[in-house]
Amino acid sequence: MRVPEADQAPPGAHLSTALRCGPSLSSPDGVEAQTCVAVQGEDVWARTYYRNTTGAPLDAALSLLGPDGHSVRSRCVAGSGDDPSLCETPRVRLNGEPVRYTAVAEFAAHAGGAGDGRLLLRAGSNPLPGEGNFPSGDGR
Repeated sequence: MRVPEADQAPPGAHLSTALRCGPSLSSPDGVEAQTCVAVQGEDVWARTYYRNTTGAPLDAALSLLGPDGHSVRSRCVAGSGDDPSLCETPRVRLNGEPVRYTAVAEFAAHAGGAGDGRLLLRAGSNPLPGEGNFPSGDGR
């Protein structure tokens, strides 16, 4: 899986997006994901890049955990296929240092269908030792 780079700023905007991502993980069941905390100006949100080759849609829950104990959560349906996709939480106002935010994505078999709802993969934004900063870039 390709490591994500910072987003390209929309026309008229002069802010780049900084990403702090955890490791790219994969499960034996066919799910790959990398989860990041994204910061642009005064906004912060969670983003997960994933690929689902299980052959069935999955339930994905993505959470942004803030330093004040508040969290934002999104649910996405991770469609099956070899193409990479992403899921994001809504943006919230940055409160404190960006490094104090974390993101976690959980991918589970769809409990409403033929799946049993079991957790297939959990991927977090926590960086590897020595990588605790926010890199930024100019675009993809």
